[in-house]
Amino acid sequence: MNYIRVSAACPVTKVGNISFNLTNIKECIDNSIKENSKLIVFPELSITSYTCADLFLQQHLIDESMKAIKDLCDFSINKDILIAVGAPLMKNYCLYNCAYIIYSGKILGIVPKSYIPNYTEFYEKRWFTPGKDIIDDIINLSFQDNIPFGVNLIFESGAFKFAFEVCEDLWTVIPPSSYLSLLGANIIGNLSASNELVSKANYRTSIVESQSARCMCSYVYSSCGVFESTTDLVFSGHLLISEYGRILNENKRFQRENEIISYIIDVDKLNNERIKNISFRDSANISTYKAKVINFNFENTLPINFDKFIDKHPFVPSNPYEREERSREIFNIQAAGLAKRLTHTGIEKAVIGISGGLDSTLALLVAVKTLDMLNLPRKNIIAITMPGFGTTDRTYNNAISLCTELGVEIREINIVEACLKHFKDIGHAAEIHDVTYENVQARERTQILMDLSNKENALLVGTGDLSELALGWATYNGDHMSMYSVNCSVPKTLVRYLVKYVAEKEVNKEASAVLLDILDTPVSPELLPKDTSGEISQKTEDIVGPYELHDFFLYYFIRQNASPEKIMFLAKEAFKYDYDTETINKWFNKFIRRFFTQQFKRSAIPDGPKVGTISLSPRGDWRMPSDADYSLWLP
Repeated sequence: MNYIRVSAACPVTKVGNISFNLTNIKECIDNSIKENSKLIVFPELSITSYTCADLFLQQHLIDESMKAIKDLCDFSINKDILIAVGAPLMKNYCLYNCAYIIYSGKILGIVPKSYIPNYTEFYEKRWFTPGKDIIDDIINLSFQDNIPFGVNLIFESGAFKFAFEVCEDLWTVIPPSSYLSLLGANIIGNLSASNELVSKANYRTSIVESQSARCMCSYVYSSCGVFESTTDLVFSGHLLISEYGRILNENKRFQRENEIISYIIDVDKLNNERIKNISFRDSANISTYKAKVINFNFENTLPINFDKFIDKHPFVPSNPYEREERSREIFNIQAAGLAKRLTHTGIEKAVIGISGGLDSTLALLVAVKTLDMLNLPRKNIIAITMPGFGTTDRTYNNAISLCTELGVEIREINIVEACLKHFKDIGHAAEIHDVTYENVQARERTQILMDLSNKENALLVGTGDLSELALGWATYNGDHMSMYSVNCSVPKTLVRYLVKYVAEKEVNKEASAVLLDILDTPVSPELLPKDTSGEISQKTEDIVGPYELHDFFLYYFIRQNASPEKIMFLAKEAFKYDYDTETINKWFNKFIRRFFTQQFKRSAIPDGPKVGTISLSPRGDWRMPSDADYSLWLP
């Protein structure tokens, strides 16, 4: 499934003691192999140590360094791991600071450092020559001939395409990795020697994050550690692994022993982002050179111990602070979208159908915030509760209480009599609780809301969410329709946290208590009669399946274009303590069937704000034929 474990390592070193350094490099390699890692990136000049200064002018140091590279090649025979190690290289009386890329006994290529810093505390040009203009060159060493040498090298094994740059290269205006990514590299290694200054670690982390985001790649960064010379500078051994703008793993700096961090990279995810991003493809022609691809073949890449964290709720940040910030931002986006529509149309009132459920509650909260922003009275919100055959006391009372606490106008219109009349008109027995029985109620409610909006010169605010759109869990031309749909790109798992955020941060104690009870109420359209105890008899998740599963399927199906096999693999990993394989298979099949057969509803949905990475609007991210067959997507 194109997962691969990569590692960044910082070995204990002694400045100029090549034998000692090589021993620790080998130990790090062996430990990475035990973890089934397929790439290990060492720091800049890790064979010699970075801070050798004028010792780099000693031919003896260069010769011994080359012997160590030969030793490392021999050591790597039959080892299924790509090794990126730093060492100097002499060619035509020029000394280059290089990354040696080794696999199973052979140097696959040598990448010179493109940019040589010679400012502030750095004076590398005293020893090293810039390599930025070296393209498609060849190096012959005493133990291996015809070694590719240049800044345009990409090392490819199947879907995994590796490229490397050295320290300063990342800090330049256009790093070499930018070109290499455009030429196909999806995993970038950086062999670095970055000294520590106050706040520099934060900046270093940010540029690794941002470069992996811009290049839509994984970035593996390794910097030399505390055993470098401290004549003038201190180094910390900073190790970072990033994937598409997010740090996946980072070490604690200033360690005093061999250290390795690793993480599993999802290359399919990276490739999918590149396929979707037209600007990335359009940028490919800015490269001034073509890649030289060096092919090799890993024996096996599937991680033996799959310990990559798979979030059960990919739409909801797991960090509480980040979750609160995300909720605040989404709430503001929703309100800003509704405010623009109201001001554009010159309408100062809003109509909302209130059921006492989560979705209509969130829409009401958005409307309240919007009118507060526009300095309009909350009484301009006309909340309509429309009790029907399945309305319970709990949802009804919560709807009334919430509207009262928020200070909006509340009206009640019972739909039972109108629905019974309609059943009679169309010749449907009220005792038959089928889809007609349910949809008559949904359309009656929508008719009331639409007509009242006309009567009051108000905008009908829709309540349906992204998860319902994905499953088609809406009555066509019933609750499917509104004049502006504020929740249309908010998945059900996130709706809960948005309501919880408002309960905790945006309303008074009394309104908060009502919101918390709404959060504890089972999700239901309440279209079937109550049970004998007066409680909800129709629970949505009993019918269509758990929303946390469907939101998970939706995320990987749309956001990452993952195959059914991969989605199932990830779901079983994420929910291994919650659902058995049979249950996951059952609801995934349900998701696929409903997603495909209900596309016609999504082709005719109202306007609404995109708040996250996924929208199913035909005017936004998703354009799908209504008559596509789903059989190919069933596992």
